[in-house]
Amino acid sequence: MLDKDSPFNREGAQGDGAEQAEEAKLAADSAAADAEVAKLASDLNELRQTLMRRQADFDNYRKRIEKERADDAKRHTARVVEGLIPVIDGFEHALAAHREAEYENYRKGFELIYKQLVDNITRLGVERTDEHEDGTILQVFQPGYVFHGRVLRPAMVRVAVHPGGASKEAAN
Repeated sequence: MLDKDSPFNREGAQGDGAEQAEEAKLAADSAAADAEVAKLASDLNELRQTLMRRQADFDNYRKRIEKERADDAKRHTARVVEGLIPVIDGFEHALAAHREAEYENYRKGFELIYKQLVDNITRLGVERTDEHEDGTILQVFQPGYVFHGRVLRPAMVRVAVHPGGASKEAAN
């Protein structure tokens, strides 16, 4: 057996303590590294989430701006068309007033300009609202105009009214 004071026994005891200290240090370093990796992974995940939110916000912003631009373009076009409607009315009145033969060349020129003007606003998306059920419209004083579902000007018309039907409804 070895003596307590033997040099072999001291080295073995010192070796066990050093190994344990080394293992404890490695375990502490490993735990610290694991904590650091976990923190970095958490930070990375948080940054990814923030990036995804920012991308979604930007996409929503882009869509909103595109819609606002389209709406602005429609509003501006509607203003231009509203300004042209009285011009079309003037052409219609001028064409209706001169039916005599001496005005035929004058009339053809007006008809050509009128057709070009109406064709251009039709291409912009304007619809003329002078088509109604048979028998309800007696005379159209001013045609109505619709632009992308919005009434620019309602039609001004004379409507046939049946006196028998109106008085019965008023009585009830």
